[in-house]
Amino acid sequence: MPQLAESEPLEKKSRKRYFLRTILPALILAFLVAVGIGIAVAMHYAQPYVHARALELLQQKFNGNVELQDFHVSLTPALKVTGSGLVVYHKGRKDIPPLLAAREFSAEAGVWGLLGSPWKINRIHFTGLVIHIPPHEDNGQNQNPASGAERKRKLKEIKILVHELDADDAELHLMPKDSSKPEHIFLIHELVMHAVGLNRAASFTAHLKNYKPPGEIATSGNFGPWNADDPGQTPLAAGYTFKDADLGVFKGIGGILSSEGKFGGVLEQISVKGETDTPDFQVTLAGHPVDLKTVYEATVDGTNGNTMLHPVRATVGRTTIVADGAVLKRDGEKGRAVELDVTVDSGRIEDLMQLAVKAGKPPLTGNVTLHTKFDLPAGEGDVTQKLKLLGRFGVEHAIFTDPAVREKVQSLSRKGQGKPDDEDAGSSISNLRGQFAMGGGMITFRNLMFEVPGANVQLNGTYALTDEKLDFYGTLRLKAKLSQMTTGVKSFLLKAVDPFFRKGDVTELPIKITGTREHPSFGLDLHHKEEKKK
Repeated sequence: MPQLAESEPLEKKSRKRYFLRTILPALILAFLVAVGIGIAVAMHYAQPYVHARALELLQQKFNGNVELQDFHVSLTPALKVTGSGLVVYHKGRKDIPPLLAAREFSAEAGVWGLLGSPWKINRIHFTGLVIHIPPHEDNGQNQNPASGAERKRKLKEIKILVHELDADDAELHLMPKDSSKPEHIFLIHELVMHAVGLNRAASFTAHLKNYKPPGEIATSGNFGPWNADDPGQTPLAAGYTFKDADLGVFKGIGGILSSEGKFGGVLEQISVKGETDTPDFQVTLAGHPVDLKTVYEATVDGTNGNTMLHPVRATVGRTTIVADGAVLKRDGEKGRAVELDVTVDSGRIEDLMQLAVKAGKPPLTGNVTLHTKFDLPAGEGDVTQKLKLLGRFGVEHAIFTDPAVREKVQSLSRKGQGKPDDEDAGSSISNLRGQFAMGGGMITFRNLMFEVPGANVQLNGTYALTDEKLDFYGTLRLKAKLSQMTTGVKSFLLKAVDPFFRKGDVTELPIKITGTREHPSFGLDLHHKEEKKK
């Protein structure tokens, strides 16, 4: 009996060792096999389940037909979906580019993320994402019968919340109503969105590539909720900054531009409001850097890609330039043209001359008024050669900055009043006005009027921007007779010809101005009419 009692503990220890060495490993192995079988079964059913639900989700959210080239599901260590060749056709339409296309995509979620409502997805990433926003359909043509409200009734609504959605090098295309017109394209270098879904706006940050002038636009704001029936009516609101944009890519001008502002509305009709500053702006022809500031409001029309400006206020020195118009596509031109109505109500002529005249200092100062049509055609080429202007101007109390020129103007005034030796008579302050047209680097003037006490000049002619050549002809009118413009023998001799140049109460002389701006040549133009007839 004592021997049997001593053997019991040994027997228990033996059974324990047997359990640990044999039974437990077998149980663990069986469990692992069961788990593996469970995972395999789950994977077998998860692939088609998630694939089907993903298609339903995309069809419902984007109101379109969906195609997927590849689709894979992984459950370990978390739920992950990868795929390629994603295409969504808006309302089933294949006569226009797909609403959404992505070369590759991936999504990550917790294992339980797709079991509740809403679906909770940690992250969705797109590579090669391209979005085409179709124009608004007024009559509902070309709609898929199983689209819109009917599709939503057929599909059980799937609510979704994506914590983060991001894409690299995405493109947003706003399609015009007229298919012959170019699309308005936004190249989105980086895009990150948060809290996407649940029929509410999502916050976003993005970096956009600007082609001309080259630079990066940083923007952040809110986008959505997505309008599945009419994507162009999807709202957005954001602010932006645009820095270090080199205007030198436009031949004929230069400077480094920075801008900031905000934009909003809907994708089809984006309103933009902002400011720009170009502290070293210059027209290359003149070569004088000036601090150019603008405040602007504009509307980007997604139906045709045109941008309406209303208005732009530019400041150069003490002069404010107001411009209304558009940046638009014209038939036969590659790119977009700029058409503006430009007005200066009360500016300074010296500020404007800094942009156009090569002289070290502006040759003229005074108060200026200006109205012109501004037409900058699309395409490559020097801005000063392409630019077309047609308008009128006036300069009050104009003063020439060159002392020698001022003396000549004052002498003309004295002679015109018949007081050639009276140093207290005459004035070097004049008024200018006229009409002008610019094209091909040439300014053509019509009815160019120059007035000082006792005399006025009316001219027609041209001024070349590149070589600054002058070619003007016209009439000099003086209150005094020719004989009154001088003294002594000359005065006596001129009395004989006074009647030939006197018309009513004024003396009229045909004149011409040639040479260059720095070295003008003045003279009588007695044969001009005969030469023109020939």
